[in-house]
Amino acid sequence: MKSKILNALLVGTFSVASTAVVAGDQDASVSSALNAAQAATGNVDSRTIVVKAPRGKVDTAVFGKRPFMRSPVLSPDGSKIAVMMTKDGVDNLGYIDVTKPGSAPVFFAQAEEFREAGDRTIGSWRFVGNRTIVFTVLSREILGGSRSDVRRLVSYDLETKKVSPLAWDGAGGDGANILFIDDENEKLLVERDVLKDMKYSSNPEVIEVEVRTGKFKTIMRPNVEVGGWLVDGKGVVRAGIGGDGDSGKQRLMYRSDANGTMKTIANEADTTFTGTQITPDIFLDEPDMAYATSNKDGYRKVYKVNLKTMQIVGEPIFGVKGYDVSNLIPNEWRNNLAGVAYTSTRDRTRWFDPRLAEVQKLMDEDFGKGNAQIISTNDGDTKILMYVAKPSEPGGYYLFDTETGNLNLLGWYHPVLKDYEMNPTDSVRYKASDGMEIEAVVTYPRHRPHRKNLPVIVMPHGGPFGVRDQEEFGFFPWHQAMAELGYVVIQPNYRGSGGYGKEFVKEGRKPNGYGLRMQDDLNDVLTWFGQSGLIDPKRACIMGWSYGGYATARGAQRDPDKWKCAIAGAGVYDFPMMKAYDTRAFGDFGANFQATSNDLNGISSARNTDGPWAPILIVAGLRDARIPIEQSRTLVSRLKGSGKKEGVDFRYVEQPKGTHNLPYEDVHIEWLKEAEAWAERFNPAYIASDPDKAPPVSVTLASK
Repeated sequence: MKSKILNALLVGTFSVASTAVVAGDQDASVSSALNAAQAATGNVDSRTIVVKAPRGKVDTAVFGKRPFMRSPVLSPDGSKIAVMMTKDGVDNLGYIDVTKPGSAPVFFAQAEEFREAGDRTIGSWRFVGNRTIVFTVLSREILGGSRSDVRRLVSYDLETKKVSPLAWDGAGGDGANILFIDDENEKLLVERDVLKDMKYSSNPEVIEVEVRTGKFKTIMRPNVEVGGWLVDGKGVVRAGIGGDGDSGKQRLMYRSDANGTMKTIANEADTTFTGTQITPDIFLDEPDMAYATSNKDGYRKVYKVNLKTMQIVGEPIFGVKGYDVSNLIPNEWRNNLAGVAYTSTRDRTRWFDPRLAEVQKLMDEDFGKGNAQIISTNDGDTKILMYVAKPSEPGGYYLFDTETGNLNLLGWYHPVLKDYEMNPTDSVRYKASDGMEIEAVVTYPRHRPHRKNLPVIVMPHGGPFGVRDQEEFGFFPWHQAMAELGYVVIQPNYRGSGGYGKEFVKEGRKPNGYGLRMQDDLNDVLTWFGQSGLIDPKRACIMGWSYGGYATARGAQRDPDKWKCAIAGAGVYDFPMMKAYDTRAFGDFGANFQATSNDLNGISSARNTDGPWAPILIVAGLRDARIPIEQSRTLVSRLKGSGKKEGVDFRYVEQPKGTHNLPYEDVHIEWLKEAEAWAERFNPAYIASDPDKAPPVSVTLASK
């Protein structure tokens, strides 16, 4: 294989370093499919791109557009690719037949097609065998008095063109958790909640589903101690996981084979909320052995575990200095380790499978280390789908044939920006005021190369625990949108962020963390980067969504002298109110996974509205299932009650179609345009004393 790949790369079959993909670079079938897809969706052919970056300023709305193509998945035989593509801002699920030159993509479902009153959309998708695509449908419902996502499975038969529900009869809230795929027999094992006596149960069953006929049968009945099941590579249910929201104990039950009885092997509470329990990720053929991850030594690493004794066997299989591993990638038979995913400054994979390791090595040599990611393979790994992008560009998807050496463009991720290199991104470590070292992702405005005394937007990520930012263009490229306006954007992975080890998370979970020390980490960005000369700390705004929205409002309330403006979306602003909501949803113990402060009133911006505030934009989705709309409405009401004037001290935008995840293009664009206007009003990117002036908007890109 190596000689074929090297030969293809060396003779120039394809090179990402070129400024454009031209007709001669693409295999006829993929090229035709791409051209037909772009014509069908109103996107410009890739061959029209002749520069690597637009000269003018890209309009902010461009960054809010839905991806042109995302999450392609290969069929087991490698002949077809299931993929989501957009037309007029609407997702369309379909497939591309790469064996038929000139054939256009076949679309069979729009994201809105399966909604009720605008509430349904499509989640994930995959092949089951080579003839059927199974996808997840989500709808927003009220269950037990709370907004919840209801999930169902739907199949599409590529030959008959028939769309059919799978195992909806008797399903509860979640009827779509696929545990195992049997491609040869076209069957699924699905974990699903059950509906009994008109009540939903949180204890799921496991059913076997025939995707061609829709017939299903129960193979594992609900267990009162189990909230989720685990299966091995042969499709045998081997373990169950359960949790008590009030005591916090998480139970792991296990059996050695299909004939055994489930027995409890662990049942403890994780008071640190750092994921200390060991659960099997890959069941090995070796009796009672599995691969799992553990952070027992501070950073999460991969270990071999004896499930009968719950003892770790030998030294770590794999770990990364200074970072946690993310998840394990099983081999084709799901009985061994193919790779380990982790995030350092960006997403990376360490492949243990020699074939995939060799492909990754060659791609790193050709495109630059970390710029090519293997995302899907067929059986036998002869066809490989790759996502190729630098951190500052949206990039695209490519199909690699290891037998012929051909590497061909499938489609761009972004409908307008394609392979443009936008605002450069880097990772920088800064010192907080208490001496702790914190990693931040910094995006520099490309139109301002002098990088001195620039205005800044500090953009804390959501979560906050277990989540982090990294170098990437991303699904929500807000850092790129604001950098394009002329701001330096700094995304600090403040203490409590995930990926930096157990102790780093625990620092954020201390009583003085949430809303206090974690907030100081954001303020310290201004001090450290101000002293470096990159930014003018007196020209700073703060912007974020979810926890980032909370931190933004907290900054506007707690430190109004530091922020010229604040841009908050979908935040928690009243913690006593939110804890009551979470107690109903997650139990007494589970409700503590968020704020751990001893003074919930003190860290709640909505309960401290009388003093001075930085001018704040508040954006909220009416259909947010995670953060109830009452949070934003309460903040607005109390701001008014404290004498703050709407339109002067604050602006409130309520999005009727909005959810916590900004699912629609118009909703996403509205958020970004509102942010642009608010920042320009209170902290303009360009002022008279600046040595440079704002570039004009790129007419070419805006017209697309």
